[in-house]
Amino acid sequence: MRVSVVTESFLPTVNGVTTSVCRVVEHLTAAGHEVSLLAPSPAPAEHAGVPVRPVRSVPVRSFPLGVPGQSVRAFLESERPHVVHVASPFVLGARALHETSRLRIPSVAVYQTDMPSYLVRHAPLPVGVPAADAAWRWIRRVHGMADRTLAPSTSTLAELAAHGVRDTARWGRGVEATLFHPGRRGRPSVAAARRELAPDGEVLLGYVGRLAPEKELGRLEAVARVPGTRLVLVGDGPSRVVASVRLAEAVASMPGRPNRPPVLLGQRSGGDLADAYALLDVLVHPATTETFGQTLQEGAAAGLPVVALARGGPLDLVEHGRTGLLADPDDPADLARQVSRIVADRGLRERYGAAGRAAVEGRTWAGVVDELVGHYAAVVAGRRTPLAA
Repeated sequence: MRVSVVTESFLPTVNGVTTSVCRVVEHLTAAGHEVSLLAPSPAPAEHAGVPVRPVRSVPVRSFPLGVPGQSVRAFLESERPHVVHVASPFVLGARALHETSRLRIPSVAVYQTDMPSYLVRHAPLPVGVPAADAAWRWIRRVHGMADRTLAPSTSTLAELAAHGVRDTARWGRGVEATLFHPGRRGRPSVAAARRELAPDGEVLLGYVGRLAPEKELGRLEAVARVPGTRLVLVGDGPSRVVASVRLAEAVASMPGRPNRPPVLLGQRSGGDLADAYALLDVLVHPATTETFGQTLQEGAAAGLPVVALARGGPLDLVEHGRTGLLADPDDPADLARQVSRIVADRGLRERYGAAGRAAVEGRTWAGVVDELVGHYAAVVAGRRTPLAA
């Protein structure tokens, strides 16, 4: 099958959309499909042997936003795909779906960025709700051009249905369980780094992900004050400096002997990222707008208990009282309260970590991409394209 992937985000930008697109391209190619890729510049010349066709971009809050133009139609006409996979369509992806409709090419759109919730939370009060309503109207229009919309969690599917987005199905994400593995904890370099970070046996609490407003890092201030712990952040983004200062101030303001100051390890990938998970004792996730939460799967694969908020994607990924704990998103104190529970009980951490590992180790990217190909085949069977050979 010839598959053209159009994505709003790609390397060198690292986020959930980029990670998902990379794994999809890699496994489609390995399975013998012909893949082409259109992405905002700057982008590498190729990925997994697949040439990357760049389009002009403009920076928006340090994010390269692809500028749609005639190059989108030219790309589709030159590649002659059987199906177009559009990752997180909003601007560039919207143009791609418009062109697939005009060219009668079957399409699958992947919804994985909760822009309306972000606008409600972070736009100025008089603007937030109307802006979110406008975003939903745009999402409904954009995804209405796709033959099928795939969403990664049951809560996201329900939200799409509530806002009038039809022809949806659930499509989750795989995890590299051989890379993210509890055994890495025994590596000498990891053990030495743990001793350096926790010289007094502190429980290492970790956040892994983009350092940006939508991740609600302010919720970690109370977590950083849980006695006997040290907070470790892995990632980068526009909130790096603000988060660093506020978390350090939160720890310094503790009564009595404060915890050691939080540590920011920066952005990591591959084996370095896997080693970062291995440093930790507990993974903490403070966001309420996650459509999935890939780092929660990676942490579980690494054998970590997970504490997250009971809203969005984490509801599918964390089984409360078995693989981790879910905190009340409407109670500002509950995330730290749940973290305190798990910090106080090492046996509980070990049981949750083992159960989390068992729950995710069968979710391979190869299997997930096979499921994706099934969705491709369904839309191709339902709407043949005159461009197909």
